[in-house]
Amino acid sequence: MKQHPLVRYLYLFYAFVFLLQTINVFIDSETINYILGVLSIIMLIVSFPLASGLFKILGGTFLAIGGYLFFATGQSLHVIPSLLTSNLSLLTLLAMLPWMNSIVRSGRFDRNLNLLMKVNVSDLGKLYPRSSLTTHILAAFLNLSAATISHDVLKSTLSSFSKEIRNSFITTASLRGYSLALLWSPLEIMVAVSIFATGVDYVTLLPWLILMAVTAYLLDSIFGRIYYKKYKFEQSSLTKQSMIDKKGIGKKMMQFIIALVLFLTLVIMIGNLVDLSFILTVTILIFPFSFVWSLMMKRRRSFWIIGWNNWKEKTNMMQNFIVLFISLSLFSTSLGDTAFLEAIQKPLSYVSEYPIVILFLIQVIFVFLSMFGIHPIATVGILTGIITPLLDILNPVSIALVLITGSVATFTVGTYGLLVTLTAMGTGQSPYRITVQNIPFAIGMWVLGTLVAYFLL
Repeated sequence: MKQHPLVRYLYLFYAFVFLLQTINVFIDSETINYILGVLSIIMLIVSFPLASGLFKILGGTFLAIGGYLFFATGQSLHVIPSLLTSNLSLLTLLAMLPWMNSIVRSGRFDRNLNLLMKVNVSDLGKLYPRSSLTTHILAAFLNLSAATISHDVLKSTLSSFSKEIRNSFITTASLRGYSLALLWSPLEIMVAVSIFATGVDYVTLLPWLILMAVTAYLLDSIFGRIYYKKYKFEQSSLTKQSMIDKKGIGKKMMQFIIALVLFLTLVIMIGNLVDLSFILTVTILIFPFSFVWSLMMKRRRSFWIIGWNNWKEKTNMMQNFIVLFISLSLFSTSLGDTAFLEAIQKPLSYVSEYPIVILFLIQVIFVFLSMFGIHPIATVGILTGIITPLLDILNPVSIALVLITGSVATFTVGTYGLLVTLTAMGTGQSPYRITVQNIPFAIGMWVLGTLVAYFLL
């Protein structure tokens, strides 16, 4: 279907709405909030035809149910715009993420990490933990781009092995390393959504998230080391590895890690000192941090070129998330004004004595729905009615942890998810095969998340 030329400039409209939303966080004007609601309706109307089929179904379902619940409460129609702005802050954060991606690319950190992956490895068992860690570090800043970069490098590195071995290695090492980064990264939207849904501080969650990420990485690395050590590299490949400038790459990686630690520190410090929400702090900090970083590396020109084009492209393609988040706002707000929450509060009280069952089932729901193409953000929306009363029964930190671990597990086993689909396309294998191969890892994440969350009750 041919698109109208104006579609290429949607990023200007979206950017205006997101800027106005950020300004209004500080002004807190009801008038501007209402205007934002009207603009949200326009965004929804413009974005809906451009969204994918799955997100049209999800958005349409949330709108239909939310609309029904709204009219059931007997409220006036003029109230609707004010109900659609609750998730604009999440959309604003999504729009800013490409700038962080761009600084990593302009500084060529992705290339150096990939070179570091190959140094002094004689078999796939030694390469496995390094590949997983490399993808992990890249994903902390690059998100989905990290997976495609890792796939390309591993396909080249493992060209001497059979397709079956190569695909198995990529399916496990890259997908699991990628998902573990999303467990704690302040740039991961599911971390932001879980914090948004439970009201827990990021700094409270961070130590536990890092603990789970490190534990899962070590256990998975042991598996990879044992399982793949029988596959040896050819002598010619070892010769090429010895030619890599280890000192130069090590220095570059140290800069990268320092920048990552500094960004996390600033997010925590600014959020506490100025009393800003986690989502707003990350949103505001991304661009100035990236720009100053580019100046220090003397990469300002490449940062602007890569960043501007990357930002325009990504912002111009936000239709799926705009449809989902705005429709989810109507659903969530309307749900809160009905007696439905009280109806599910009662059955929950019967199982409140078995919180470990509740925590485990929340994670199972994430993975189960992901196998039918349901995005974890949509799953949070579906679980909204359950999550709210649970916050009065269980520790909100525990709820946030299982929401995050449950959503992260979906990235490795979501048959129709974007990451599994990209991996299937890149490796030429069935997405169902990828799902089956990573189910043990997903179950391990459920168990780990449930145990840590139960410990904190």
